[in-house]
Amino acid sequence: MVAAEDIDSFFAKQELRPELLTAAGAFREQYPWQGQRQVNKPRFPYFGRDILAKAVAALLAGANLLLVGPKAVGKNILADNLAWLLGRPAWNVSFHIDVDAAYLIGMDTFREGAVCFRPGPVYECVTAGGICILDEINMARNEALAVLHSLLDHRRQLEVPGYDRLCLHPAARIIGTMNYGYEGTRELNEALLSRFVVLNLPVPGAQELRELLTYEFADLRTEAADTLAALFLDLRTKYEAREISGRAVDLRGLLDAVRLVRQGLTAEEALSMGLTGKCFDVQERALVKDLLALRVPPDWGRKDLFVE
Repeated sequence: MVAAEDIDSFFAKQELRPELLTAAGAFREQYPWQGQRQVNKPRFPYFGRDILAKAVAALLAGANLLLVGPKAVGKNILADNLAWLLGRPAWNVSFHIDVDAAYLIGMDTFREGAVCFRPGPVYECVTAGGICILDEINMARNEALAVLHSLLDHRRQLEVPGYDRLCLHPAARIIGTMNYGYEGTRELNEALLSRFVVLNLPVPGAQELRELLTYEFADLRTEAADTLAALFLDLRTKYEAREISGRAVDLRGLLDAVRLVRQGLTAEEALSMGLTGKCFDVQERALVKDLLALRVPPDWGRKDLFVE
């Protein structure tokens, strides 16, 4: 079982409302996790006090939550934070065009010469009482998702042909994420959408980016954190103006670049690997490179970024 002090300390730093922290603690006491699957502490906090409060309130109310937003706004980070706060393990289901109902719920298989049912990730999660994260839910075909309708509404159960009725554990919660900007996405049908409460995640600002950078790199210089945050916002502005693609608007890539500088690479080398190199169009790569050079001196090294 996860120590309540660890969870409360983690979310107190994010200034989560005390009444929500108390309610989440009561939820964990009512539904203590005793399964074998590990409850994982998130790698990063979600820096967005108001959004975090709304998301926690939705799950405590028993609602299905849909997190909507463009790339690099922290949808999966928020989902992981919510699972940790409620003290439940997460099952991540990544959607794509080939995901079907059998994959989600389960299918027949042979075991020791006999036909038996092999449960899918949604079946495993909701019967155990976990947090089911349906990642990029609008990448799947609507007919594949239709099987979930009765799970997501007041019935909270599903008839599995040839097997027992699937009933949601009272602690089970379902979180969907979606991004309209990715190639291959589609509109959710109204029947599915009506079963969620929707939270539109804002683009992180300079303050949130600085908090993330200094959380991950405690010895990062203040001026370096300001510069890197401004750099990322420059990239997003160019992306929103459709001057570059979203490939370089990669927060993971920026963090990787900072780690590479710590290992001894120059800023130019590290940013090329973390951001610029992801642009395969020659003109776009040149534009991104020039944009980076305007903010970050190419010869910046470890001593320029970190307090030694």
